[in-house]
Amino acid sequence: MSSSKDPQGTKVVVGMSGGVDSSVAALLLKRQGFEVTGLFMKNWEDDDSDEYCSTRQDLVDVASVCDVIGIDLEVVNFSTEYKDKVFADFLHEYEAGRTPNPDILCNSEIKFRCFLDHALDLGADRIATGHYARVREWRNDGRSEFQLLKAEDGTKDQSYFLYRLNQAQLAKTLFPLGDLYKREVRRIAAEAGLHVADKKDSTGICFIGERPFRSFLMRYLPSRPGEIRALDDNRLLGEHDGLMYHTIGQRKGLHIGGIKGNQDEAGEHDAWYVAAKSMSDNVLYVVQGHDHPALLRDRLLATELNWIAGRDPHTHWVYTAKPRYRTPDMPCEVDSIAAGRAEIAFAQPQWALTPGQSVVVYESTVCLGGGIIV
Repeated sequence: MSSSKDPQGTKVVVGMSGGVDSSVAALLLKRQGFEVTGLFMKNWEDDDSDEYCSTRQDLVDVASVCDVIGIDLEVVNFSTEYKDKVFADFLHEYEAGRTPNPDILCNSEIKFRCFLDHALDLGADRIATGHYARVREWRNDGRSEFQLLKAEDGTKDQSYFLYRLNQAQLAKTLFPLGDLYKREVRRIAAEAGLHVADKKDSTGICFIGERPFRSFLMRYLPSRPGEIRALDDNRLLGEHDGLMYHTIGQRKGLHIGGIKGNQDEAGEHDAWYVAAKSMSDNVLYVVQGHDHPALLRDRLLATELNWIAGRDPHTHWVYTAKPRYRTPDMPCEVDSIAAGRAEIAFAQPQWALTPGQSVVVYESTVCLGGGIIV
């Protein structure tokens, strides 16, 4: 369901970031006959300079787009809510040695909670965003259910980042780009005279921008140097600045590339990869070789579960899952769900399963939900 059955008289507030996706989302809804208002969310204020943060330019772009489309623009500051509900969790997870995904928490806590509540207060019937995903109303056992579906453009699908949404949120949400490919979105923007048609997509974590990640994290979490050791034989290989700066499967930035170890047939030394962290004694364990057994796991445990339908999926059914965003869907079974935890078994070993990241479960194109890898 990319649009309402009766757009006339339906008020929609569109979350606009200044990019081409949210701009075209607003444009399409306006063309379909909705009463559209654009809303720009300011979610970050610390060190909000033009060097690393594009907020000022983004707001200028949003204002320009709204003027061309012919819709009103609202601006709201959610920086306090963001800091309390997203950034605090981000720091806590890194301090605990895990690798969180703040974009997922931002969607569930800010874009589809604070934003939704604010839009409803403005008198909106629905909200909309430029996410590449779809919503479908489905009749199940005589009751209406809202399903989150993958986008038509599989290379841009963002359902992974939306798995924490619930029925109430999906019932009020439109994803106008769900059936479009990115190239079509840019073409529509260009033909409509929107100057953001060729604007580069934003990447990375919104509050970090283009700045170096480690230097940013050091401002909030002081470095705590410790040993780097080989997992296989406990050899001391070097020193790290802090476990929070490293993630499972990491190759670059270890500064131990010259240490001799296993060799391949050509006589070249295999690269080192982060395989484990020992928080108790502050040791970073590494292994040599991309396919080292320590980097491969065929099952995981997930907590902080959210099942979009409001009920647990069937266990021992064949589903697919993504243990990180940029991986193909992998066949799996949900072995058990108990005490807020789920055990997921994959048909083949997965590489570098990372605590703090999300595993998202699908049945065909339907996103069932997921949880945090522990």
